[in-house]
Amino acid sequence: MYRFLLSRQWVILTLLALVLMPVMVELGFWQYHRHEHRVAQNGLIEENLRAEPVEVTELTSPGHTVPRSDYWRRTTATGTFDAAHEVVVRRRTSADERIGVLVLTPLVLADGRAVLVNRGWAPAAADQMTYPDVPPAPKGRVTITGRLKADETTGASGIKDLKGLPPRQVMLIDSRQAAKTLGREVLGGYVEQTAPAPAGGSPEQIPEPDHDSIGPHMAYAVQWWLFVAAVPVGWGVLVRRERRDRLAARTAAGAETEAGAAGDGERPQAVAAP
Repeated sequence: MYRFLLSRQWVILTLLALVLMPVMVELGFWQYHRHEHRVAQNGLIEENLRAEPVEVTELTSPGHTVPRSDYWRRTTATGTFDAAHEVVVRRRTSADERIGVLVLTPLVLADGRAVLVNRGWAPAAADQMTYPDVPPAPKGRVTITGRLKADETTGASGIKDLKGLPPRQVMLIDSRQAAKTLGREVLGGYVEQTAPAPAGGSPEQIPEPDHDSIGPHMAYAVQWWLFVAAVPVGWGVLVRRERRDRLAARTAAGAETEAGAAGDGERPQAVAAP
């Protein structure tokens, strides 16, 4: 009755179903882990944004790699902006997806060390080889508040070609590279400035990272697991349909055979000539 399951077609279909099921289980767990990561990251962002700001030297030091637990940690720094060594970070988007630059200015602390400060986003020059017209940094001693961020690396960004850039333009924010340029110690990571607001609203300060949305990953995980349950159900439906079709074909063939036999029995025989 189910001998058709041994046919090549059904063996291939069954093996395909057996392969797809564990693959879809893994895809479901992959999406579930992404959901967990997003939830944990949202919690970390919210916690660090609510924390009281601390002096930047308490969180980082020259050569320090900022751990994920300190990402977006509110911090303060007091010093003097080194406008002579200000650079812009190319190909960055604003909050409304416009492409421009980030204005990166070293802030020299009282002890002579510096910390990189991302003062915000500004439009790029029409000519990519020209340094854009960005608002100058405040003069004199200032105290800024911001969010601590980790150095950007070529491995994390996927950017490989960092050579041949115009003067005072970079692709990544890298405190170690900045230390070589400045000739002084630079604290690891950088500060994304949030206060005080710039006069005239430029450069545009970076808004808070989204920590409310959890994305569709959990829904995707559930969908993959539902697909896993649907595979054997679908396989069973196809088996029943195949069996039903074969029985119907066999019944129809039997009926045709019986009709043919009955017709042969009723056919008149030829009468022999006298």
